[in-house]
Amino acid sequence: MPPILPIDFEKIFLYAPVGMCVSQNRIIQACNEALCAMFGCPAEDLIGQSFLVLYPSAGEFERTGARIVPIMNASGYYSDERIMKRANNDLFWCRVTGRGLLRDDPHAAGIWTFVDLSTKRPVSANFTPREREIAALLVEGKTSKLIARQLDLSPRTVETYRSKLMRKLNAANSSELVQKLLDVHSED
Repeated sequence: MPPILPIDFEKIFLYAPVGMCVSQNRIIQACNEALCAMFGCPAEDLIGQSFLVLYPSAGEFERTGARIVPIMNASGYYSDERIMKRANNDLFWCRVTGRGLLRDDPHAAGIWTFVDLSTKRPVSANFTPREREIAALLVEGKTSKLIARQLDLSPRTVETYRSKLMRKLNAANSSELVQKLLDVHSED
């Protein structure tokens, strides 16, 4: 029987096959190689930076941060799929999952994972920040009423954005819109 090696948690974090980071008050304190590769920049360009550098816009950063708090307060963790921004400004779909380390203050400290979905779901149209947010929630299967409640909008406003998305993606109905947003490429 081979000897049991000690577990080196620092190496496990550094070489994990998914992007990972530790944050305090939405500032990146540590990140691994997979996260750096995914966002296209070295660790020294991310450590000490706000998560804002990973978002397509400041508005999306603020709204996501506000949306996360009640969900993490209730469940202790958060997960969604959203459009993020690489260092070269390319946009891509990403699954983000996090857990707050202090139950009553989710942004105080957290551990986050990031999975690049761009090979399965390319960003296929030029969306506004609000359209990106609504597209991400539609992909989660949320109704206009739920999206409106979550984003503090009227259902009519959400329907207007849904219609704009349908026109941009040339979708005939809502289910075709979601399928086009998911856009799993089988033509490669």
